[in-house]
Amino acid sequence: MQYGSIAGLSKSVSRLIHGAIALNNETAEREFPLLDKVFEYGCTTFDTAYIYGGGQTDVQLGRWIRERGIRDKVVILAKGAHPGPQGAKVTPEDITSDLNETLERMQLDNVDLYVLHRDDESVPVGPIVEILNQHLKAGKISAFGGSNWTHERIGEANAYALAHGLVPFAATNPNYSLAAQIVPPWEGCVTVSGPENAEARAWYAEQKISVLAWSSLASGFFSGRISRNSLNPPSELGGTQEFLNETCRRSYCSEENFQRLDRVKQLAHDNGATIPQVALAYIFHSPMNVFALTASANADEFLSNIDALDLTLSAAEVAWLDNGTPIP
Repeated sequence: MQYGSIAGLSKSVSRLIHGAIALNNETAEREFPLLDKVFEYGCTTFDTAYIYGGGQTDVQLGRWIRERGIRDKVVILAKGAHPGPQGAKVTPEDITSDLNETLERMQLDNVDLYVLHRDDESVPVGPIVEILNQHLKAGKISAFGGSNWTHERIGEANAYALAHGLVPFAATNPNYSLAAQIVPPWEGCVTVSGPENAEARAWYAEQKISVLAWSSLASGFFSGRISRNSLNPPSELGGTQEFLNETCRRSYCSEENFQRLDRVKQLAHDNGATIPQVALAYIFHSPMNVFALTASANADEFLSNIDALDLTLSAAEVAWLDNGTPIP
């Protein structure tokens, strides 16, 4: 495992962050052994969210951490302020309510990194920065960031923090992978993938804001199980082919991305690596301070992903994977 740092956190943050979204009251006894192995393999950072499992992910992740006695050894990435039935929830009151309920569910006094799960650009950034700084001062969080916030909004928030002597956003949590999105998988999605988002990536690199990349394998597009044939209807394949889930099909299955996948396969073959390892290595070779969120289904999958951290790509190979520029 390799580790990095995020402003405001005294603990090292594993480059691979385990997404605990599958953890709930019914799956806990099955998922706890996976969490144990992931931790054994060096993962220190675990991702949860207020909406995951109807709140059960918070409950069970907190239970696992307490029962193992490892609170001082792990970094908790918790998210809140996701829209609810009544609409957006990015107000100081909603942020406070979600954070307090997360802490109550986890039966912990604090989380390390608190990330606002969505943005609402109709809400001024000032009150948002103010309330997050209040929770920081109270010791409920150690750092904060935004998930699916544009770099312009984070820049606006951090300018406000600078002008008022407050702590700024330390992290961003956008979609980032080698695959460019055809259409957003859901409303409010923010991605920094693709050539059209080069400006956002350059800004994050310059500002040294940590990037926590979700769907770094493009919803399974780079899982090693996807091919052009998997787009065929079931009747043509006799029901034997594993099919893309709807998000992957709709958001990533373009010819441009399949050409990227072809290049990934070739480089994987040439390096004795797997397709997911090459796709992960691509984002780790970004000039940004990147951490990848992955929801590994088993310990072997997580262990294989760790090897991506040691896969060295040249600048020419990175460019070739992205846009097919010939390697000299």
